Amino acid sequence: MRYVIIRDDDTNATTPVDCLERLYRPFLERNLPVNLATIPEVNTNARTPDGKLEGFLFSSVAADVSRRSVPQQLTSPPPYVGGYGEEGTAAISANSELVRYLIDNLGYHIVQHGCHHEPMEFDLPDRAEAARRIEKGTAVLVDAGFSRPQAFVAPHDKLSPASLQEVAARFRVISSGWYEWRRLPPSWWPRYGVKQLLAKSHWHKGKTVLLSHPGCLLSYHRAPDTILETIVNHVASHRVTVLVTHWWEYFYGGQPNERFISVLHELAAWLARHQGVKVISFDDLARGDISIN
Repeated sequence: MRYVIIRDDDTNATTPVDCLERLYRPFLERNLPVNLATIPEVNTNARTPDGKLEGFLFSSVAADVSRRSVPQQLTSPPPYVGGYGEEGTAAISANSELVRYLIDNLGYHIVQHGCHHEPMEFDLPDRAEAARRIEKGTAVLVDAGFSRPQAFVAPHDKLSPASLQEVAARFRVISSGWYEWRRLPPSWWPRYGVKQLLAKSHWHKGKTVLLSHPGCLLSYHRAPDTILETIVNHVASHRVTVLVTHWWEYFYGGQPNERFISVLHELAAWLARHQGVKVISFDDLARGDISIN
């Protein structure tokens, strides 16, 4: 049996419900779990490492936009609205429609995606500060009504040795792009060496599962006609595949990318009919229901 995990990054207080519904209804109808890496309290001026405004910031929270249209992505930061959390941030609970939608649709599994999604937010040497950010993010998600998350995704997939130790102490699953020995606590090096020697994509440190992914195979940077074949080939050669995508890429510029959306829906159909493949959640791994090796 091959296992596939769908990881969609960057759900936040500005995410329109209609975008997630459009993308993932075919998955929900087929009982295929979708893991949403959710930003607990998004920085409404969040920037990419090269200084650009993050593409996941949409204007549905900052302005009154019709639900029948796709809200435009922001070209400038939205105004601060009191009550969202720290000044310049918006807690996920500020979007009550989104929270209710996610809770009502059990096929969604909430994963903690940092705290504010600031550039390289967990690439820092201070363990106490890493712990503070982790705990705050978890508290915001729980206060919104979600179960305590069992899996963690760092913004930009970057974790320092100090942050890794704090995350591993609190979560049963860490999903990242890859791991380098220089960015690991020294006490983890022997276990990492075994992983490298055996050429394993995924590994354990204590009770925590550390997952790698093959890059964003579901991306608007890729030619749509090649995406499904690439995914099928990767799944065929790996026991567990983490497929990373970003909901906002399907609506980049405020318009739905119909071809890209159709590829995602073709993937749902393939996953549902392929008897040798099972779609699972990070929570399944956290419970120990499935072995990664």
